[in-house]
Amino acid sequence: MERRGFIHDILDVKILILYVMSLVEEPVSAQTIYELCYQDECLSYFDVQEAIPQLVRSGHLVEESFDRYVITDKGRETVDITQDSVAFPVKERAKQAVESHNRKAKRDQFLRTEIVQRENGEYAVHLGLSDFQGTLMELELTAPTLPQARKLERAYRKNAEIVYQSVMVALLEEAEG
Repeated sequence: MERRGFIHDILDVKILILYVMSLVEEPVSAQTIYELCYQDECLSYFDVQEAIPQLVRSGHLVEESFDRYVITDKGRETVDITQDSVAFPVKERAKQAVESHNRKAKRDQFLRTEIVQRENGEYAVHLGLSDFQGTLMELELTAPTLPQARKLERAYRKNAEIVYQSVMVALLEEAEG
């Protein structure tokens, strides 16, 4: 049976990983590497799990902290030479996946959330939004149960900008009216 896709052997996997790692802007986990590289039906999780330690041993990647990897100068030199061997459709999909990942990571660095249980059994959900200048908004909500607190946290992470803008509009309209 003919093998479909563009990834055919461990060398293809390593080149794709190096290409992806040359584009990410912060250390990433092995799982994230797999998710960013999974742009071809022939790539498996086990291929990535086999290739990462080999790339660490060869000095192309370094494990900066537990399960957080970054590309080395040697890895960057190698990807400069080999990236043309990554099939164009795979390369473009991987590039888009990394760009989306980088945007999300940048956004997440400006969001803060924390859930704290109070003495009465309720939960305080602390929500924060910052920019490069400092804190834009801090908000504390009360939730009666932990599942509700987590739901508030998830919803805020998804909609922080909308929450901030809604608060600003409501307060500024009140001040002007």
